[in-house]
Amino acid sequence: MHLLSIALCGLALAAAVVAGSGAMQPKEPGIRVSSSADRKTGPGPADYFTGTVRVEMLFEAQAPARASGGRVRFEPGARTAWHTHPLGQILIVTEGTGWVQEWGGPKREIRPGDVVRIAPGVKHWHGATATSAMTHIAIQENLDGRVVEWMEKVSEEDYLRQ
Repeated sequence: MHLLSIALCGLALAAAVVAGSGAMQPKEPGIRVSSSADRKTGPGPADYFTGTVRVEMLFEAQAPARASGGRVRFEPGARTAWHTHPLGQILIVTEGTGWVQEWGGPKREIRPGDVVRIAPGVKHWHGATATSAMTHIAIQENLDGRVVEWMEKVSEEDYLRQ
């Protein structure tokens, strides 16, 4: 009787695993690994950047998620144009020294390990200092198909102003 109970329990467990495996298996893998060789990397578009900028798209928003992220490397003197994000932006500085500035506010220095949170709709720019390259990871969310609104370029005078 004891052996029969063990056998029946084993069969019930096996049946539950088999039955549950189909229901628990997502159509796409639950974990996907993106190889650096598979990611898009290219120069920052001249309409939105000044100087030499390299952009590597790390991940794009996939519904229901809204976040996308990229690694951006600014050579000395390089920077974004003024812009806003409908749901804000997070910058994580990984290398070098850079600057970030909110419209009407002071230019602030940013260094490796700094995390910059930019509130939704805040007009700002960010980039390298005049003498140091800077790399950051930028994370922003999509709202109605938009992650950024680009504006005018930062003038050389404004960029160098203390």
